[in-house]
Amino acid sequence: MKLRLLGLSMVGVAGLLALPACKKEEVSTPSAEAPAARPATPTQQAVPPAPTAGAGTGEAAAPAPAGNGVVKGTVSFTGTPPVMADLAPSADPACDGRPEKEQAVLVKDGKLQNVLVRVKGPVAGAPAAPSTPVVVDQSKCTYVPRVQGAVAGQQVMFKNSDGTLHNVRGVVGTRPVFNVAQPPSGAPVQKPLPSDAEVLRLKCDVHPWMTAYVVSSPNPYFATTAADGTFTLTGLPAGTYTLEAWHETLGTKTAEVTVKDGAPAEATFAFAATDAQAKQ
Repeated sequence: MKLRLLGLSMVGVAGLLALPACKKEEVSTPSAEAPAARPATPTQQAVPPAPTAGAGTGEAAAPAPAGNGVVKGTVSFTGTPPVMADLAPSADPACDGRPEKEQAVLVKDGKLQNVLVRVKGPVAGAPAAPSTPVVVDQSKCTYVPRVQGAVAGQQVMFKNSDGTLHNVRGVVGTRPVFNVAQPPSGAPVQKPLPSDAEVLRLKCDVHPWMTAYVVSSPNPYFATTAADGTFTLTGLPAGTYTLEAWHETLGTKTAEVTVKDGAPAEATFAFAATDAQAKQ
């Protein structure tokens, strides 16, 4: 009898020990009738990968890498060059060494200097305007360089390397756009290029013979001819382009050129004294 009671007690204890374990297992096991899981909140949902450029997203594609195309050429002058007028004498010692004649038309051995040659219009994949400005220095009472290009949206910086007072008056056509004074060896002054014009003309009222031009373009493919009339455009993507040669008094000439990677293209332009004066 005692043995039977002892056996029943042991069975009861085992049942009690097993009960918590069963309840714990029931809690961790989802019921077959439990409601479906709620959808993830927006912050929990997986973020899709960013679309790649040019994938039809409606956004502007990232600029393509610069090309390997090169255009080389020469700008010549046919006929007899116009005679450049003598500049008025200056008593300012800072102007010693300046040119003695007007510099509008510079011809040497039939080649024309200071012609801005550029690709007309936008170029797909062209880089954005540089963050660094183009620089115009004032040295020996002369703007240096006289003619240069810039990318639309770029800034232009004016330096005074002379020990005398200058002012820089920017003009578009006949409309003044700014006028800044620069004391001797003063700090550089920076201005934005006008967004409504391609040609910015610079004048100094203190020294009225001083003239320079900054020609802006929607792309960085431009160059100014050297004393031998040569120019080189680099980094062009392959394609067919219209080139424009701009001169401050002789107007413009255009030419078509097809550019291929690894095969330099050539272009030539010719001006003459009979060409119409360019509109400033």
